[in-house]
Amino acid sequence: IALQFILQMLHLKLITNQFHSECNSSRCSLFDTGLHYDRYLREVIDFLEKDQHFREKLHNTDMEDIKQGKLAKELDFVSHHVRTKLDELKRQEVNRLRTLIKAKQDLEGGNDIAVDHQALLKQFEYLNHMNPHTFEVDDLDRLIKSATKDLENYDKERHEEFKRYEMMKEHDRREHLKTLDDEDRKKEEEHYEEMKKKHADHPKVNHPGSQNQLKEVWEEADGLDPEDFDPKTFFNLHDTNGDGFFDEQELEALFTKELEKIYDPTNEEDDMVEMEEERLRMREHVMNEVDSNKDRLVSLDEFLVATKKKEFLEPDSWETLEQNQAYTDEEMREFEEHLAQQEQDLNQKAVDLQKQRDELQRQQEQLNAQKIELQQAVEHMERLKSQKVELPEVHGKY
Repeated sequence: IALQFILQMLHLKLITNQFHSECNSSRCSLFDTGLHYDRYLREVIDFLEKDQHFREKLHNTDMEDIKQGKLAKELDFVSHHVRTKLDELKRQEVNRLRTLIKAKQDLEGGNDIAVDHQALLKQFEYLNHMNPHTFEVDDLDRLIKSATKDLENYDKERHEEFKRYEMMKEHDRREHLKTLDDEDRKKEEEHYEEMKKKHADHPKVNHPGSQNQLKEVWEEADGLDPEDFDPKTFFNLHDTNGDGFFDEQELEALFTKELEKIYDPTNEEDDMVEMEEERLRMREHVMNEVDSNKDRLVSLDEFLVATKKKEFLEPDSWETLEQNQAYTDEEMREFEEHLAQQEQDLNQKAVDLQKQRDELQRQQEQLNAQKIELQQAVEHMERLKSQKVELPEVHGKY
């Protein structure tokens, strides 16, 4: 029941597998979402789960109403103890966020750098910072919508990070080639092509989520006869938390055998970062084909419906990453131009800093010279005082 609460509470696990299923009795341990407000999110859910009224309303509220914020209004009816604890959690979170923002400003140079106030305020979107003392309906509504939106963008950001990773890897390779003579450059290029060819030489990869792919798991991982393959039994075997859904982690676990065909951590030619991107691509593809209500979970009914489709029985071949370059030539050109501009900016900063250093050194030398002159003048005056110089007496006639 506790897990089902969490699934429904935030758009069925906040649109991802981020809430892990390590449950015991009535409590569930939540997996880190990767959001900067993850702890606050989990603590709010934990305390709302304890309120009987809120739990009852939750089970009678459909998902669309939850997303539209209707459930958040039920916060007005939760127990005083829970509301008090939520108030305390919010005050702690506001203080934590303010501390983080101040530390970030200090690291970036404090008042010497223009502050992007809109960017700072964006970090407060999941709560109402104008009221830092009490947790209100608006706070729960913001938390649900922000977490839903942020986690929906999570995969997109991961793809962009991977693209940058691949372009930086290629950039570093090109820069390394520039440091070599003709003979060594030729050897390096030949080695590079050899590694690409070696990596691409792997067994056929089954279409993720297809009958052939799942049967292979059934046979090799489960140790069962492929002739006895039964979709419902397969689902129950791999629904490891027993909640009636395949979440994203459970789906990704199904692709391990396919990934082992392509990647081996002991091989020079196999990049484990690329393996995780391939796993993500497989999971996203299956979700697009099977997850009919787009809640980022696969129910038993959705799974069984998918096993009757042509895509499951007679799938197209699966194109792996080496057949789909992560970036275009134009993107690579723009990336290298951006790196060149960054390097130019850094070099200019270094020149400017050197000029500042030289100017400071010149000023210090002037101050040292003035200090010496002043010291010499003081010493001269002291000598005059110690000698007690007297003017000679003048005699004359009257």
